[in-house]
Amino acid sequence: MASPFLLLVVLALAFAQALAYDPTPLQDFCVADLKSNIFINGYPCKNPKTVTVEDFSFSGLNIAGNTKNKFGSNVTLANVMTLPGLNTLGVSIARIDYAPYGVVPLHTHPRATEILTVIEGTLVAGFVTSSPNNTLFVKTVRPGDVIVFPIGLIHFQLNVGKGPAVAIVGFNSQNPGFIFIADAVFGSKPPIPVQVLEKSFQVGQDVIEELMAQFK
Repeated sequence: MASPFLLLVVLALAFAQALAYDPTPLQDFCVADLKSNIFINGYPCKNPKTVTVEDFSFSGLNIAGNTKNKFGSNVTLANVMTLPGLNTLGVSIARIDYAPYGVVPLHTHPRATEILTVIEGTLVAGFVTSSPNNTLFVKTVRPGDVIVFPIGLIHFQLNVGKGPAVAIVGFNSQNPGFIFIADAVFGSKPPIPVQVLEKSFQVGQDVIEELMAQFK
């Protein structure tokens, strides 16, 4: 029979693996080789002899993003694709700009929890828990305030001020992923069958087709 200590070690290792959303580093760094043709979970490492300090730096979070779009928001993301030194480190960062009354629409991050701090302006931010409760947690946040969106949960931000707003967000993944709910549901390729959407939303075919037309 295995000793209690050995069982605890096995359980601890299994739990650690369950919590590891990104590959665990086994060396000082593993700068992503974005040009590699090898497909793995994450990115293969560049030859350490070709790595430079530029692989660990990113410029641009001081520059306001263009919010002249239908949502009135812009995300400037520093993830592993734009900052290769993040590979295997399990973090990334972004700047979000909001026009007056701009919104980051309902979305999820399948691989990361998000933590947001407001730099400028006033936002209404919130997330919805999973079924069956579907509880909305929502708060008005101002400069210096922080709010967390748990991994995988649908969330949003809305600028409720008359001027622009800015937030900085962090993720516990080098590549958190973005799933915008409306885009995924009504703009998937190929499209989700209309009958499925009719039953899911309990509306008629004409409503579904009108919504789908917005995402073609």
